[in-house]
Amino acid sequence: MGQGHGVDGPALLAQLRTWARALGFSQIGVAGIDLADAEPGLQAWLAAGFHGEMAYMARHGLTRARPAALVPGTVSVITARMDYLPRARDGGTGDGGDGWQAVEWQRLQRPLDATVSLYARGRDYHKVLRTRLQRLAQRLAEAVGPFGHRVFTDSAPVLEVELAVRSGLGWRGKHTLALARDAGSMFFLGEIYVDLALPATPAVEAHCGTCTACLDACPTRAIVAPYRLDARRCISYLTIEYAGPIPPELRPQIGNRIYGCDDCQLACPWNKYARRSALADFDVRDDVAAPTLLTLWGWDEARFLHATEGSAIRRIGFERWQRNVAVALGNALRAGTPADDAVRAALAARRDGATPLVREHVDWALAQRPAAGAATAAASSAAR
Repeated sequence: MGQGHGVDGPALLAQLRTWARALGFSQIGVAGIDLADAEPGLQAWLAAGFHGEMAYMARHGLTRARPAALVPGTVSVITARMDYLPRARDGGTGDGGDGWQAVEWQRLQRPLDATVSLYARGRDYHKVLRTRLQRLAQRLAEAVGPFGHRVFTDSAPVLEVELAVRSGLGWRGKHTLALARDAGSMFFLGEIYVDLALPATPAVEAHCGTCTACLDACPTRAIVAPYRLDARRCISYLTIEYAGPIPPELRPQIGNRIYGCDDCQLACPWNKYARRSALADFDVRDDVAAPTLLTLWGWDEARFLHATEGSAIRRIGFERWQRNVAVALGNALRAGTPADDAVRAALAARRDGATPLVREHVDWALAQRPAAGAATAAASSAAR
């Protein structure tokens, strides 16, 4: 990285914020690079095995807490927030308090509807943020001359929430995500590691208080204590990061969630202030706007690849996608619906041609039966 930039820190930060707003970012902060006091917590989390099979977490180890070890020459970290709640959805069109949380809770109660995490319904955020962070860095270079930098967004060993908290973008919620009073937690984080000495922006006070809504809402009790997440139980990890067979004891709790899980955020009172994105990139794609499990189960690999082009969903691949949908169909059978016969026929039709991983989940799904109350409710609904 280059050295020796003489810059007017406060004035440059004000310019950065103006440029960032024009690029669709909602907030900019600056953090220092001494994260030593975050290392014990990171080590304890890894030692407990809470990272599951995300081997890269352990492989990079403390590099996450040492920005200058990841990018030699780093002096400051520019942090960025980008809101991602789609511009317009069912339940309202305004910022905050427009019913979007209620709409998502209702979707989870309809067993045959598929639920994809909100952040993944539009364009792949990695691409959106990386491109715009690079543009922000280019604007900075035009102002101060060439400088050393690297941009990141959930793409390298970076303690993103820690840096966001230290730079005042929010505080760490009990669900471990960053929370802001004026934006909840429905935002992405990005960073620019720079060799410029910029003034750090102050941290903000935490406002979770005694609330435990996120812990109470987690279907699999993956938030084992405030600020501590066991990824091995987290539905987002199980449906996205994890490539193996989903533990049978956790399958019923997954419900109709086929990619990620938003429950801890849906339950958070601060998310009534979640903001709509300014960017069309995060508008909901037609294929995941109101999908049914039976429709998605009918996709072949070519259809999956076409529908998920440019989407974060594509990175899990077709096999994991089928695995997840099979589990959700099994849970629909557990709930009991008027379409049970169609669900069983659809599962059986694709069983023999499935991979061993998918076939095992299909067999589990086919073995599911509704409880007596659910069966009665389904029969009553069918008779109407």
